[in-house]
Amino acid sequence: MTSSLLLPLLAVSLTATGAPMPDAFSPAPCETGIFRHDQKDFVAITHGGKGYSYTFSDGTVGNTQDAGALLACEKDAVLVGGKGRWPKVALAESNTRFESNGIMLAGRLLEAPGAGKDTPLVVYAHGSEGSGWIDRARDPYQMVGRGVSVFVYDKRGTGQSEGEYTQNFPRLADDLVAASREAKRLAQGRYGRFGLIGVSQGGWIVPLAQARAKADFIGIGYGLAVDITEQDAAQVARELQDKGYGGDVIAKARSVTDITARLVKSGYKDGLDALSEAQQRFGKEPWFVLIKGGYTGVLLGMPVEELRKNGVPQFDKLGVDWSQDPVQVLRQVAVPQLWALAEEDRQAPPAVTVERLMALRSQGQAISVYLFPQADHGMRSYAQASDGTRKATIITPGFYDLMADWAKGGVDGKYGQAYRK
Repeated sequence: MTSSLLLPLLAVSLTATGAPMPDAFSPAPCETGIFRHDQKDFVAITHGGKGYSYTFSDGTVGNTQDAGALLACEKDAVLVGGKGRWPKVALAESNTRFESNGIMLAGRLLEAPGAGKDTPLVVYAHGSEGSGWIDRARDPYQMVGRGVSVFVYDKRGTGQSEGEYTQNFPRLADDLVAASREAKRLAQGRYGRFGLIGVSQGGWIVPLAQARAKADFIGIGYGLAVDITEQDAAQVARELQDKGYGGDVIAKARSVTDITARLVKSGYKDGLDALSEAQQRFGKEPWFVLIKGGYTGVLLGMPVEELRKNGVPQFDKLGVDWSQDPVQVLRQVAVPQLWALAEEDRQAPPAVTVERLMALRSQGQAISVYLFPQADHGMRSYAQASDGTRKATIITPGFYDLMADWAKGGVDGKYGQAYRK
């Protein structure tokens, strides 16, 4: 969605124009929540950085500490563009703590005014970031602003939740199931369709939890149907392609990521000698030092004997279950799936994921796939410099509208520049 009202309104900043504040304007500390202009246009404010982050319903983002911030806060309202006062929406917020395998997690149910038995309810599985989502994540508020009730929680080891941060997908799926039970308890009698939405790493978690959570549907944003080692290999290949390297170098790099995949899957037992040989063979080639990926760059920068003796403590403590096969998991999902993918995603290249989803759909699964062009990870549009570096700009138009419509029972119409596969 691109708002005809917001574009001219947001084109100029408060400070750049020097527009006088309305006489009744009284600055006050910002509050998290939704501030609405009309039935279509709103802005969500969350904690972020040194100030507060804001996300308009058209995808425009910023922070109140930015030079030329687009809004200023007052009690129970925000001032947009130096002249438009948008009042705060009286959301129903229910804070809670719930248990998952002996760990207490913090959660919050967010409901827009008028939520009832036909209102969809979703629980979010967030990505690999180490920060909590309560009061910080923009996605839940964007859904609530579009008429979807949301249960959001801080995953273990983050925010207000107990436990240790982990990337063990089965354990995180257990937490998502527990969150689903709590969400349904809090919203009892005030929801209809129930679903799970996962973004980034959450795209691996949601399918693992779907059946036990008794979700009617799932939605995945910029996730993957490849395993962690395949993601790493694709990420390395994309990094080198973006640096201008061709197929010969990509093939060499693939031989390296094959070795590092063996290493991590075997607990550093299989592939150490092969890694040493690769370091000696390719170590002086210019592309070798450019490799990052998800973990390969770290392994390449370590002496083999250190790996043999100590492994990689910062990886090992994450508890990754390297045996997870996402395609096998997806085959067990019996409810409709929506996949919204960023076509130019450097962190989670989507090509193989699309291919696998199409194959699963041909076998009878209900899978809808939308690709958003000129979008990178996080569904961020970007400006790309001549050296290939990217500067994130807005949340690509249509993404949140698509996810909300899916939660409501079906997609219809055009969603920004997205196209359906």
